Amino acid sequence: MVRGLADIGAEAVLLAGAGSAILLQLADPAVGRGVAEHSTFAERPLDRLAATMGYVYAVIYGSEEQLTAVRRAVNRAHAPVRGESDGTSPGYNAFDPESQLWVAATLYNTAVRMYERVYGMLDGEAADRVYREYARIGTVLQLPAELWPADRAAFTDYWNKRLAGLAPAPGAVRVARELLHPAVGPAWLRMVMPLMRLLTAGLLTESLRAAYGLPWDPRRQRRFDGVMRMLAIVYPRLPERIRHKPKDYYLGRIDVSGVRWSTGRGRLTERPARREAADA
Repeated sequence: MVRGLADIGAEAVLLAGAGSAILLQLADPAVGRGVAEHSTFAERPLDRLAATMGYVYAVIYGSEEQLTAVRRAVNRAHAPVRGESDGTSPGYNAFDPESQLWVAATLYNTAVRMYERVYGMLDGEAADRVYREYARIGTVLQLPAELWPADRAAFTDYWNKRLAGLAPAPGAVRVARELLHPAVGPAWLRMVMPLMRLLTAGLLTESLRAAYGLPWDPRRQRRFDGVMRMLAIVYPRLPERIRHKPKDYYLGRIDVSGVRWSTGRGRLTERPARREAADA
């Protein structure tokens, strides 16, 4: 029985929506420009995934020490991500509450959509509680609690208005293309990318698929629907230790001993403070 976010947040199948969440984020002009100008995550997608999932899992399941570590690490990573308007695109700042609201909204929307695709619709009480609790993904950082839409109906209004105005800039389209067609990374990652491209495109709106240049046709739609049906049949029958393995893995790779990101081997760590000056 689902009572709240902790009952669904560990499900590995939610990661199937990661690609669509990232492309939704990039479609926001400010977020997309910030990523295009400051991030190299398309060159190291597993590190970016480790950072994001380490943060999300720490917020939902982590100890106070783990939560403090990831909050500091995220804030340090965000600190240099800022830029002025160049006349053709807006300025951006990773600490901007509206941008953080949009990022948190994409994570919430894709997580709930994937969960309900596999397990069926959440009942009203559970859905409301999951929604309220998901606000912490943003408010643990700089998102003011009052900025998170008051309820699911208000979120739907916010979401539809934001979707209607999304238009990824060329830099965001480039990053998306590099992310979906990686030139580096382990062989297994490149092997699963055709499936990830299918899932990513299938979870996006038609207008965003077109904006990103993602091909779609009835044959791809049938394949996408077939994958969703298969997941709904097979995934819930897997042992919990397999379904929750990403949560256990990424939480286990959080080092709470210092103050900085370490991207080696996809690990979220902090280095001891005394080394910071030498590293700067």
